[in-house]
Amino acid sequence: MHFRWLKYSRVVVSLVFLLLFFLMLVDFTGHFPRNLMKGISWFQFIPSFLTFKNLLSLAGLGFLVFVVLSLLYGRIYCSTVCPLGIFQDVLSWLRRKLSRRKRIFRYAKPYNILRYSILILAILVFLTGNILLLNLLDPYSNFGRIIVSLIKPVAAEINNFLAKVMASQGIYWLNPVELRAVNPFTLIYPSAILILVSWMSLFHGRLYCNTICPVGTFLGFLSRYSLFKIRIDKVTCDRCGKCSSACKSQCINIKEKEVDFSRCVGCFNCLSACPSLSIQYRNSWFPKEKEKQDVEMVKADPSKREFVVKSIAFIAGITGLSKIASAQERTAGSRKPSVFAEIKTHPVSPPGSISIEHFTEHCTACQLCVSACPSHVLKPSVTEYGILGFMQPHMDYHASYCNYECTVCTEVCPTKAIQPLTVEQKKVTQIGRVHFIRENCIVYTDNTACAACNEHCPTQAVKMVPYKGDLNIPQVDTSICIGCGACEHACPARPYRAIYVDGNVVHQLAEKPREEKLQEEAPEEFPF
Repeated sequence: MHFRWLKYSRVVVSLVFLLLFFLMLVDFTGHFPRNLMKGISWFQFIPSFLTFKNLLSLAGLGFLVFVVLSLLYGRIYCSTVCPLGIFQDVLSWLRRKLSRRKRIFRYAKPYNILRYSILILAILVFLTGNILLLNLLDPYSNFGRIIVSLIKPVAAEINNFLAKVMASQGIYWLNPVELRAVNPFTLIYPSAILILVSWMSLFHGRLYCNTICPVGTFLGFLSRYSLFKIRIDKVTCDRCGKCSSACKSQCINIKEKEVDFSRCVGCFNCLSACPSLSIQYRNSWFPKEKEKQDVEMVKADPSKREFVVKSIAFIAGITGLSKIASAQERTAGSRKPSVFAEIKTHPVSPPGSISIEHFTEHCTACQLCVSACPSHVLKPSVTEYGILGFMQPHMDYHASYCNYECTVCTEVCPTKAIQPLTVEQKKVTQIGRVHFIRENCIVYTDNTACAACNEHCPTQAVKMVPYKGDLNIPQVDTSICIGCGACEHACPARPYRAIYVDGNVVHQLAEKPREEKLQEEAPEEFPF
């Protein structure tokens, strides 16, 4: 029986998933259904694994589905659901279509020591309670970082240009999008991954998946024992090499008529390429008698025994990179510059993340919350959480502030690093506390009236009290502050803010804003 239809089914499913992931991550209108966000994220291996491991919820069963599927059919995940894997297939297809020289893949020996060492190192680091390597190497999170950090801003620029052109013609179908400044250091890693993955896929097919990606290596290990495998009929095969030239995993050894199924990503290109139908997808646990005679015993590869004792360090030490702070901003007009720096002891993690420890242990830095945040206050971190929390989102109040009634990030997180919150719960969740530096306030330095922080505070944790003359100066009440950052974002003091939010290590419960009753004046006597 031949299975050419498997390739076409795989292509359709993979393109649907890729389109959904792209639209979900690049959406800057907020119209992408949040339930669909959860649904398609459920299928991602690392986020699902972390959810299951730490919360034992139904949302964490997605990775178990693909563990079972890998034991039955091989690496189905890598070619149908993994967005980074599908992206590599698209690049390989484009090169084949656009290049004058036909791209022919050739069998390549596996880098077993490298790929298994990376997998073991990632597992060992995870067992110590840290998920940095999983964050940096997770294919879904890397795809998210590439789209949100590099592609989404370009899409927004194109949208704004088209909106301007159409508006000049009296057509208002598109709305312009506000573009926010980003920390250039957070663009380095996604750019490096994009360059690496693109180069590998254009010239070496799925080399990234079979050397660096720990998910691919793990599922490949399981695939060695899968029920159905791609095999070569050694009797009918005439060594034409068409299957090997179509194999983007470079795992078909046509000389030996063998397939390294641990590197096969289940693209099924070889099934449609073989003219003699010698490539078969068949039962390997209970082969028929004819198949038993045809299939030779695969010789053991001694290198597989050596990888345990030959761990290869694959991540260079990342030097501490200082955050581009607001101290570099120039003072506007003749206003006196503030001189006392903001003392922030902890970053502010998103509402619903429970604590900084919980957030950094669960977040894979997939950037989905960054993409979905309507106020763009969530930004990828550089050193805010320390080097082990690289690229995990934090609240950047110099860029924006957290909307008082917004719970979008709590609804889309696939790993439950950010727990769901109702609007009422969000309004009393204290993610940080406000601090006021009197000597930085322009009321103090310039004798100028200002109440920006008070006007923007949704809980009235910042009040204006008499200062001197007709001037009022801020006074803070940390008990009702929720740490939304509206005051910090609105503060005009530069280069250092006069009011700022310091993150809570563990999120607290704020008191509800106190409603002050208006004093009713005694009615005057009737004048006549």
